[in-house]
Amino acid sequence: MKIIPLIFCFVLIQFLGNAYAEIEGKDIKINKILSLKIQSAITPATFGYLKEGFKEAQSKNYDLVQVTLNTPGGMVSTTKKILTLFGESNIPVAVWIRPEGASATSAGAIIASAAHILMMSDGTNIGAATPIEMSGDIKSKDLRSKAINDLVALVSSLAKTRGRNAKLFSEMISKASSFESHKAKKKNLIDEIANTQYEFISKLENLEVKLKGSRYSIHTQNPEVTEFKMDLGLSLLEVFANPATAYILFVIGAALLYLELQTPGGFIAGSIGAVCLLLAGIGFQVLPLNMGALGLIILSFILFIMEVYITSYGILSIGALVALISGSLFLYRTDDAYLELSRTLIFSTSAAIALFLGFITYYMIQDQKNIGNSKFNEFVGSRGEVLSFLENDNDIYYYQAKINGEIWKVRSKNELMIGEHYTIIDQNLDKMILTI
Repeated sequence: MKIIPLIFCFVLIQFLGNAYAEIEGKDIKINKILSLKIQSAITPATFGYLKEGFKEAQSKNYDLVQVTLNTPGGMVSTTKKILTLFGESNIPVAVWIRPEGASATSAGAIIASAAHILMMSDGTNIGAATPIEMSGDIKSKDLRSKAINDLVALVSSLAKTRGRNAKLFSEMISKASSFESHKAKKKNLIDEIANTQYEFISKLENLEVKLKGSRYSIHTQNPEVTEFKMDLGLSLLEVFANPATAYILFVIGAALLYLELQTPGGFIAGSIGAVCLLLAGIGFQVLPLNMGALGLIILSFILFIMEVYITSYGILSIGALVALISGSLFLYRTDDAYLELSRTLIFSTSAAIALFLGFITYYMIQDQKNIGNSKFNEFVGSRGEVLSFLENDNDIYYYQAKINGEIWKVRSKNELMIGEHYTIIDQNLDKMILTI
């Protein structure tokens, strides 16, 4: 009778052992890798590209999706969609932060936390995921958005699920912590450090990943790597949705329209400016915009135009520069943003506009000093050409003539031939008549 319990225990142990082996001992053989690249801010264009890439991997039976990451940040809403995309994938996702000098900051760090496999190259960094408007402790009463606490919990949970240092991942948001590659490896934030594709593949061997609750061991068999590129539409959207590109296009467009208003007639500056504004609009429609900041930038150009018509002795121009800089600094600062314009770009743009205004002011002062020293439209001594005969009034002949590229009415005591050249000897600008 004692044998039966022993047999039962033995069978139970065997059953549990087999079940554990099924959960913990599965293998994933990597024969085909689909490579995707994120090299700009995280926008809806990025999500569209990743979504299409994951569909491609699923339909053509790829064994691993490799995402090369180098991003300054992006939109929180889009980042969460990408996290869901990673979580729903039946194929392991490997995020590789490269090349040297690359970073996965802000939204990039959050995306990296969701990767089943995470590697970095030498000379790269990960972290600094605190939203740009926040400062101090994440628990501060001055917090503008409760969503930050949600992100801390989300990143901590993802890192813990992947077997990584959940505490330090959460500190990337709460304390804006940042880690270079070797420190990240030492602190168990990443799996490996790899600098080449060959090295990346070799370090996949025997790595353990957790995919939808089950553990797997990775094995490589000289896999084929295929690059998945963006289609033309998404490529263009990614270019125009770059925060710096959209900002520069908007400033150039507004400046050209300002120039067209000051020197109308050519329509070239106005046309190019309108095109630049349309292209900037394409980017702005997918970027998180602070409408108050955008209003300040628009106000700055209105003040620049008013400066031409109102004598303010530079006060309007100074106000316009202040509005431009303030609006630029806060242009992408919203609840849904992990983006910030380079201050170098903002101040260099403002300095260029200030320099241009300085040149204009200098020449205006010089012109004022020369008022009365020279005549406006001085034609005496200039050469002209007779274009057509107009009339004969008391032996005074009137002609239409061309002088210095302009068409004028001229008079002469002598009869002239069409096409004949002459010299101006007197002018009457009140009557708009030149004498030859």
